[in-house]
Amino acid sequence: MASLALPSVTATRAAKPGPPPALSPPTPNSVRAVIFSQSLETSRTALRCRINKGRQFSSRPLRNPSAVAEQSATIVAAVKTEEPLKVMISGAPASGKGTQCELIKKKYGLVHIAAGDLLRAEIASGTEKGKLAKEYMEKGMLVPDEIVVMMVKERLLQPDAQENGWLLDGYPRSFSQAKALEDLGIRPDIFILLEVSEEDLVERVVGRRLDPVTGKIYHLKYSPPENEEIAARLTQRFDDTEEKVKLRLQTHHQNVEAVLATYEDITVRINGSVVKEDVFAEIDKALSSVIEKKPTSSSASMAAGVTH
Repeated sequence: MASLALPSVTATRAAKPGPPPALSPPTPNSVRAVIFSQSLETSRTALRCRINKGRQFSSRPLRNPSAVAEQSATIVAAVKTEEPLKVMISGAPASGKGTQCELIKKKYGLVHIAAGDLLRAEIASGTEKGKLAKEYMEKGMLVPDEIVVMMVKERLLQPDAQENGWLLDGYPRSFSQAKALEDLGIRPDIFILLEVSEEDLVERVVGRRLDPVTGKIYHLKYSPPENEEIAARLTQRFDDTEEKVKLRLQTHHQNVEAVLATYEDITVRINGSVVKEDVFAEIDKALSSVIEKKPTSSSASMAAGVTH
């Protein structure tokens, strides 16, 4: 008689449940944040961050969770750069101010603002301030300071100027304008004054010529036209004569001295008589010095957003 095979006790007995496998504690958000921040720091080896007055934090992982969170917040804050530059530049007619503004704008990315351009834009747009300014100009009168100051203020408060910094060109031109800006809380980090001798200025202005076709400015001595065809069509501004230039320079000197009284502690005088590259080298040095002294902009809320 064939025997039946019985299942073994071992096979049918349910396995005794063991303790659940140990789970690793979840990685805190702050730890993940610092790992990300450290990775970002590693990939940006060229980035130099000033942290807590120059003290560098170690990028090695910390065992203490609270210390990890603190380091995380510091690393994130360190990525923020300095507050944007606020620059005013002044110079007599033909001092090379326009050239230097272009060089400053190109290197530092500042928003270039000229009061004359603002006036023309407001008039062209037909705004209320533009219409009012046009009435004064058509009567041969100066546009009141309060109108121009408000135009300048509104432009300086626009997002691009607030984020990138600004370069205010040739304004303020009088003590009353400077005081009006001060009263509105508008003050630059540096006031650049281009200084050129009157003899050089007269020579620059009198020799200046305009190509009415291209709008390019030439100088008979320093930047002559490329050919006879261009030379034949060049024109001269009606006020680019020696007599009128000297009157304009006299007015400029009187106004700028009044303005300097407001910005005496932040004024940097630059020799504008040398070649433009050397002029910019001095301006660049002055701006770099200002940047080094500016506080690093760090936001606690931004750091908290990463660590929590």
